[in-house]
Amino acid sequence: MLEATVFVVFPFCMAFAAISDILSMTIANRVSIVLVLTFAVVAPLTGMDWGAYGLHFAAGAAVLAVTFALFALGGMGGGDAKLLAATSVWMGLGFPLIQYLIYSSIFGGMLTLWILAYRRSIFHAFLGQNMFLRHFAEDQKGVPYGIALGIGGMLAFPNSPLALWALGKAVGQ
Repeated sequence: MLEATVFVVFPFCMAFAAISDILSMTIANRVSIVLVLTFAVVAPLTGMDWGAYGLHFAAGAAVLAVTFALFALGGMGGGDAKLLAATSVWMGLGFPLIQYLIYSSIFGGMLTLWILAYRRSIFHAFLGQNMFLRHFAEDQKGVPYGIALGIGGMLAFPNSPLALWALGKAVGQ
């Protein structure tokens, strides 16, 4: 049962955040809350030691401090900042967090370049009312970075401690 929770909650939250950001340019607080609360309940039940458990929350706190500063400076949306921090709790202090940040940065940069090119192209005039593309066409709108965070999270997730634990349990190790 715990394995299913790990394999369902995190991917669902990442997909929900990405789709929500595409459609409404917002990421609901409940996504970040579900991520943090699920980790808080499930991680100790997997046998994670308390030191590692604390370091996972330290990762989230460190990322939240940086993203909050970026939000205050206008460089990042609030939903993106909270999602990035909540996802960091799942990754912990280590290689999965580095992977997550790198993947999200790469896809965020690609997404930004694509949106800028789209806004300057003729296509935005024809596709600007499409429910999936309407926010991309508006110059005054930002970049729905939740898409990049969702992709980055899904790519880094298989190396996260809870995913590795769940995979080990699922294959009988």
